[in-house]
Amino acid sequence: MHELLTTEEAAAHLRMSERKLYELVAAGSVPCSKTTGRWLFPKQALDRWVMAGLIAGQQLAQTTPPPIVGGSHDPLLEWALRESGSGLAYLPEGSEAGLRRLVRGEVMAAAIHLHRIGGDDERANIEAVAATPGLHDAVVIAFARREQGLLISPGNPRKLSDIASVAGTKARIAQRTDGAGAQLLLQSLLHRSGIRHEALNAISPAFVTGTELAEAVRSGRADCGIATRSVARAANVDFIPLGWEHFDLVMHQRDHFLPVLQALFAFMRQPRFAGRAQEMSGYDAAETNQVRFSS
Repeated sequence: MHELLTTEEAAAHLRMSERKLYELVAAGSVPCSKTTGRWLFPKQALDRWVMAGLIAGQQLAQTTPPPIVGGSHDPLLEWALRESGSGLAYLPEGSEAGLRRLVRGEVMAAAIHLHRIGGDDERANIEAVAATPGLHDAVVIAFARREQGLLISPGNPRKLSDIASVAGTKARIAQRTDGAGAQLLLQSLLHRSGIRHEALNAISPAFVTGTELAEAVRSGRADCGIATRSVARAANVDFIPLGWEHFDLVMHQRDHFLPVLQALFAFMRQPRFAGRAQEMSGYDAAETNQVRFSS
């Protein structure tokens, strides 16, 4: 069977009438898209939709989590949540904190960008979700790829180039809180360079968001810190690229088709979203809305 099904094929696959399927389409309840005047239905998305309904039916006693996206902070996500009209609130505390809240049912989704010492950064998000107890029914949706780097004072007076130069010059480095993706990236970079964390001239306290860290660099309280290119641009500080990463949204399969999340996903498919990502810089939205993992 093809990956994209016609209305007739989708109705047969779901074992319902075409009339009933059109009713679900009109209500916005079933995953589909209109191309060249006809409705097409992604088979894998239909299967997840069915499974989400089965899981929800088996877990009626469970309450719907509050409409909150927890996890990592990101300016593009913050903008999308506001502009989409989804009604989703934002609670940015760091990637690992977001996963913990997701497991406890305190948020509806978690935004993550994880890094593992000695691991494969390309699969770090997926491996973490797959290994987290309580996320046996999770789905990982690509939000965007982001460029991470060193935020430095304008003009780079310390002549920094990488983590080794930060340690060697004893530059004051602002850090993120434990469990934040940027902090995990810092630990991974130190490990690859053979540098102990104690060799850094780290300032205190740690910062909850990249925006707060950027302000510390901009104001001169710190010489550098790790955050995204978009954060550096907004704060008008210089940026040394360190690499690209996956920034993903994680949720339970049973919640994936809730109207508030579907409103966000629909907005992420609009040209306006891709245009904003390009405008803010440091984002690659080519894989946005793709399912990267489904347990």
